[in-house]
Amino acid sequence: MAKITAQEVNKLRQSTGAGMMDCKNALVEAEGDFDKAVDILRKKGQKVAAKRADRDSSEGAVIAYVNDDNTQGAIISLNCETDFVAKNDAFVALATEFAKVAVNCDSKEAFLAADFGGMTVAEKLIEQTGVIGEKLEIGGFEKVSGPYVGSYIHVGNKIASLTVLSANIEGADVVAKDVSMQVAAMGATTLSYKDFDPAYVASETEARIAVIEKDNIELARLGKTLKNIPSFISRSQLTDEVIEQTKLKLQEELKAEGKPEAIWDRILPGKLERFISDNTTLDHEQCLLDQNFIKDEKITVAEYVKSIGDVTVSDFKRISLV
Repeated sequence: MAKITAQEVNKLRQSTGAGMMDCKNALVEAEGDFDKAVDILRKKGQKVAAKRADRDSSEGAVIAYVNDDNTQGAIISLNCETDFVAKNDAFVALATEFAKVAVNCDSKEAFLAADFGGMTVAEKLIEQTGVIGEKLEIGGFEKVSGPYVGSYIHVGNKIASLTVLSANIEGADVVAKDVSMQVAAMGATTLSYKDFDPAYVASETEARIAVIEKDNIELARLGKTLKNIPSFISRSQLTDEVIEQTKLKLQEELKAEGKPEAIWDRILPGKLERFISDNTTLDHEQCLLDQNFIKDEKITVAEYVKSIGDVTVSDFKRISLV
């Protein structure tokens, strides 16, 4: 039997992350052959992975990583079975190393096939499944590139986001981080209301009105104030004709209230702004540039970005495990 030294066990442990006894046993079985011991541990991982293939891996760590010149960024979620493992420093470190590899890959498939210390990412996942004893997999993968890319990882590593700016200007680092924080917190799904499919907006409008009408039946039964039923839910529905008709209606209301026509121009902008706000709820929820900026709710994200300089947000990505 080959004599196994503590140094050899430690080397294998550093390479694979496996426990001391697992490393020693693998080296004993491999008769001191390091590469064979690695293969033994990998096969152990394959057996564990096969046994746990049907397990739910909804916990994990979400990590965003941006390259040194801030032109490419990636987010990956390394999923596991329990929050206990997800919070482990070694697990988070592994997820971070994976993200560093992901930034140079254009797809999840390419990422899984990429080199990771002499094996593929997919093989490393299997190896670590044997080490950790839980099902591990890459749950999400997102990649962006552009003139300036910034990132944000929310405390606890459950949400991460990336933002692409159209130019690398002074202060781009602050803007990209702020907008990435907005993306993480508010969960936008698209850049602007201009990107909405009209059929989706129409369907969503019908569904929301139906919910409010149902709520109002119960509110009426209880003798409570009924909810306002909006005519629209997105700026994409507020055509020039709709805005003009609304303006005329507001003027009629001011006239009926006895407000002097001379002061209408001072009152109308605020009322029109309120009308638009009340009828663009979908935009506030899903459109990044149309959302109120979380650091100053008096302005939108688009207005915040514009105030910094000649730059726009051209793309964003988000992955969440919550």
